[in-house]
Amino acid sequence: MKWLFGKRRPIATVAFNMIPRRGPYGGGNQWLNQLSSYLQRCGYAVQFHLDQHVDCVAGTHAGLSGGLAFRYEDILRAKAKNPHLVCIQRINDNDARKATNGMDRLLAEANRAADHTVFVSEWLREYHVSRWFNPAKPHSVIPNGADPAIFHPIGAAAWRRGAPLRLVTHHWSDNMSKGFDLYQDIDEAIASGALREAELWVIGRWPVKIAWRKARTFPPCVGRKLAGLLRQCHGYVTGSRYEPGAMHPVEGLQCGLPLLYHPETGGTVELGHRFGIEVSHDPVMAFTRFQESYGELRQRVLADPPSGDAMCLGYRKLIQHLIAEARRRGPAGED
Repeated sequence: MKWLFGKRRPIATVAFNMIPRRGPYGGGNQWLNQLSSYLQRCGYAVQFHLDQHVDCVAGTHAGLSGGLAFRYEDILRAKAKNPHLVCIQRINDNDARKATNGMDRLLAEANRAADHTVFVSEWLREYHVSRWFNPAKPHSVIPNGADPAIFHPIGAAAWRRGAPLRLVTHHWSDNMSKGFDLYQDIDEAIASGALREAELWVIGRWPVKIAWRKARTFPPCVGRKLAGLLRQCHGYVTGSRYEPGAMHPVEGLQCGLPLLYHPETGGTVELGHRFGIEVSHDPVMAFTRFQESYGELRQRVLADPPSGDAMCLGYRKLIQHLIAEARRRGPAGED
């Protein structure tokens, strides 16, 4: 009876183990909101609890116990009752990022429930392979993407020689590991005159010990307001260390901004190789190379930026494949 009156039966049911939140709540929340909406538009039913109707669990972040709708132990129990239930574990974290010692263990324990593991970068996959993940298990890499309805390059500023080239970065965390040593070096180089024809915008939060000399600062913001600020700039700079698959440079790239990136930025380096210039010990030299390469880098960004579209498509194809295979195997899990 529930499918009467013109309601179409869903293709399948996907349950997410993370509860959606409004406002800024990290890359996992952005992934959740984008993918859950996308799957519904593609004809899937989406829910945030486990029951007998679930065909696939899309799970993420084993460490957010307070924000999880259900645990990985619940998934194992559900799979014991339903041999057709499949589980995808999205891995977007590690201990190196925050100098902790429990995240890798939590991810490894949760992986017992996974039929397929998705890493958000090649770097993160190799990190976990070196510690616990067996690369013979089914897995793939699907990079993060931001919402293209908000983060896009239409109307963005384009730098021209003779005018200041405006760099921007944005962070919710004020931890120094987010790259504030690099941003300070750039700020000092601009203030001293060593770095000419350059500006630096800093959006969000920063350590209280930092007294910016020339950087223009903005309070934390999200969504369209953030995208509007990013599109007023010409290049994005990130020095955030050991990032699994950070969203902040992705948001900049999707707004048409090539990257200046530190070589220890983890998964961000993969984006930097395509769309940017590396900067570490000599920001002035790196900035000069950035200016010289700006036109080519910007064309690369505009031609093939990361996007939430590509991310969601990757997950949808994976979910479709896993469910189809599970149903084909039959009740006993055999061909």
